[in-house]
Amino acid sequence: MDIFMARQPIFDAQENVFAYELLYRNSELNAFPDISRDQATIEVLVHSFVTVGVDKIAHGRPCFINFTEALLQQRIAENFNPNHVVIEVLEDVPITPELISTLRTLKWQGYSIALDDFVMEEHVELYDELFMLTTYIKVDFMNSTRLQRLMIEKKVQKQFPHIRLLAEKVETREEFEQAKRSGYSLFQGYFFSKPQLIRSADMPSSVVSYFHLSQLLKQDDADIEDVCRIIEKDVPLSYNLLKLVNSPALRTKATIKSIRQAIMMLGFIELSKWLYVLALREIKRSDDSGRSNEIMASALFRAKACELLAKSTQAGNASEFFLAGMFSLVDVLMNKEMSDILAQVPLSDTVKETLLDADTIITPFLRLVRAMDEVNWHAIEEKAAELHIGSGLLQQIYEEARQWSNEVTDYAAEETHTSL
Repeated sequence: MDIFMARQPIFDAQENVFAYELLYRNSELNAFPDISRDQATIEVLVHSFVTVGVDKIAHGRPCFINFTEALLQQRIAENFNPNHVVIEVLEDVPITPELISTLRTLKWQGYSIALDDFVMEEHVELYDELFMLTTYIKVDFMNSTRLQRLMIEKKVQKQFPHIRLLAEKVETREEFEQAKRSGYSLFQGYFFSKPQLIRSADMPSSVVSYFHLSQLLKQDDADIEDVCRIIEKDVPLSYNLLKLVNSPALRTKATIKSIRQAIMMLGFIELSKWLYVLALREIKRSDDSGRSNEIMASALFRAKACELLAKSTQAGNASEFFLAGMFSLVDVLMNKEMSDILAQVPLSDTVKETLLDADTIITPFLRLVRAMDEVNWHAIEEKAAELHIGSGLLQQIYEEARQWSNEVTDYAAEETHTSL
């Protein structure tokens, strides 16, 4: 699933990039879409700090991010590093004692405060308290009058010299020079740069949850009661797990009626493996191109075939072989670089190195399985000979892996259709 956002650089008087304002986008059309400001800010925070990574976006520079009254009251900003986030208070946020209290707390925690599209009004008693907490004031050069700008400039320069004035919507060299003469030290607008579109591929949030739970299951001291509690708090995961254990793909005869029973039926190793299968299904759901059914089937075939080869030859950890096979097509499914995907998921170093084409114990087996998946007879014979694997065993593994992958794919397709 592609995600979009934009950044617009903020420059200093020497025309060097000082910071970026981060902006929400939902397509390649570089314009603000019709969604609530609350949702836009949340999406920007998630994309910046989780999906893309703030280091890639800002390269160590501060990020100005819009905050509504509701998000300030909910203290959303406190979840993010104050060294990276400048809290930009939107112009429609009412200046109240509650706002001052919230901003004071944020200031004590190390956050910088910016006032967006600021215009001074008469008889506002809290301006002095607000300005004491403010680091930046952004003044709209396109929509403000000269008198409105002068009121702000005089008050800041006489009483609050710690505040840096930022001229935004600067469209011409003349406006830039005028702002500098008026005491502005930061500048933003089309004269310098239009917002730059950033595009990336997002992994569904449920997918990340599946990965983290899988990591918990690998711990030597993992307790079944702890695992039960985690799963039971996630309704979609609980539903998916119970449906999965009751599916034909596992060939279970007993009806599973509880999370604990499902875990005991599977065991931690199998549960971890199936969490990855569920994760792959969620990635598939996020892709509406119609090509993902075949890709998922191939990925599952590779996973099962790798696992069966590892067990048959005692070549190594069968669970790692399974994951290497399953993830061998995830870059195609997500239309994203493999290295970027692997940075988001907690796979072992051996699996990651295999997927990045390094030589590991899994690599020759994965190459054989790729040839089997593509029905490349010349490559199958060559790579099977290298591994001393007979044609009878290969035929058995091929048939079992293909049947399993078809059953799981059919199950996933049925559940996707049911949930729509």
